[in-house]
Amino acid sequence: MIGKLDGMDLRILALLQENAEHSIGEIAEAIHLSQNACWRRIRQLEEGGYILKRVALLDAVKLGAGMTVFVMVRAGEHSQEWLERFAEAVRKIPEIVEFYRMTGEVDYLIKIRVADIAGYDRVYKQLIRSAPLTDVSGAFAMEELKHTTAIPLPPH
Repeated sequence: MIGKLDGMDLRILALLQENAEHSIGEIAEAIHLSQNACWRRIRQLEEGGYILKRVALLDAVKLGAGMTVFVMVRAGEHSQEWLERFAEAVRKIPEIVEFYRMTGEVDYLIKIRVADIAGYDRVYKQLIRSAPLTDVSGAFAMEELKHTTAIPLPPH
């Protein structure tokens, strides 16, 4: 799919990833394009599924979710029914902000944002009630050294 994008599209995406509040005029000026042409390109990027949505990034610490916990889960079984049950339970827990099915020793990796150990314990108890699990282990992030929502783009 990347072949459909040209350098202008990639520059637009880079600017929007940096700050989705950029106006059409600001983006058009930065990439030396007319506002109408820029607006059309952004619409095409949205319609093509390259831009999924525009969001505000919030301060987790100020909002009481400053502790990050990575949880490794080994499944109790490996069936579609089990996965659907577990995935549905995980989706209903708002403190779980990322959820991945993995290869290797661990079946699932979960990222949780909570205020403290007690918050993690509540989420942990919800997880172990959700479906049969072989092992659940958590690792608490001591310090966030890099965090970005930006997708790496090819050179433009």
